[in-house]
Amino acid sequence: MKGIRMGALIGLVSVAGGCSAGSDAPAEARATAEVAYDPATEPNSDTDWRIVDAQARWAYAQRLDTLPIGEIVARIGQNFLGTLYTPHTLEVPGEEGLVIELEEFDCVTFVENVLALARMVQRAPVGILAEDRVYKAFYSGILTNIRYRGGRLNGYPSRLHYFSEWITDNEAMGMLRHISGELGGVADHEPVTFMTTHAYAYRQLGEDPSFLEAVKEAEAALSAQPRIYIPEQDIAAVADQIENGDIIAATSTVEGLDVAHTGIALWVDGQLHLLHAPLVGDSVQISELPLADRILGKTDQDGIMVARPLDVRR
Repeated sequence: MKGIRMGALIGLVSVAGGCSAGSDAPAEARATAEVAYDPATEPNSDTDWRIVDAQARWAYAQRLDTLPIGEIVARIGQNFLGTLYTPHTLEVPGEEGLVIELEEFDCVTFVENVLALARMVQRAPVGILAEDRVYKAFYSGILTNIRYRGGRLNGYPSRLHYFSEWITDNEAMGMLRHISGELGGVADHEPVTFMTTHAYAYRQLGEDPSFLEAVKEAEAALSAQPRIYIPEQDIAAVADQIENGDIIAATSTVEGLDVAHTGIALWVDGQLHLLHAPLVGDSVQISELPLADRILGKTDQDGIMVARPLDVRR
């Protein structure tokens, strides 16, 4: 792992004001002022921070901060074309801490970092980049809010491991809107159990019995509510309602698993494609096939969930 673990022994973010997940306040407002960031304790962070800085400066120079956030997501996402795909980029030794890794991605961390960059560009003035600690704390706070339940980093179970919960939590935080229902989606009532039924595959679940119990609770909460998705045969019919920068979650046919893959919607020559970090191809790329055809050709995927990023309220 070339990236960094931020706050490996203590939580990185102190939530300002005690706002709840359903607060009307912008998500970042709960994390920007009270972030403890000490670059002296993070010796491997320079390359990743240079990437964050370069992407943000490019976006400001292109005036992307004046665009709808979906367009910012799509434009920044394309800047990472060719970036190495690496699985399990968040699974590093030691206690749970915020991993910031932009030299390589898995499918989820690609989406998370692009969304975090887009939100930073849209919300923060360009002058923030002149203050090293400020912009690093700002970006770290946004990413923590995206990745952890309710924006609180509180150990391994607080990470949003299941992407359907990732969507629900980020919707509650005001980051995005789940629009699968608006697109005529249907309900999936299958229980979510994959992590606990395959606990042997997760180091942390074997190290602390309380983690296993916490994940079981999260799975039970997910299983109690139907997940709305668009079946594969219906994707083509609703594709024209999906916009650049929408977050796409390909639903899984594997028992107990909600989502098999994630990416970003991108229109290319009048057809809807997926901008993503796939295992096949080994780098960030634009899908060769249009999104509907791609899902139809995957035996482990049977539909999509669509989440639309929301503009940041200044």
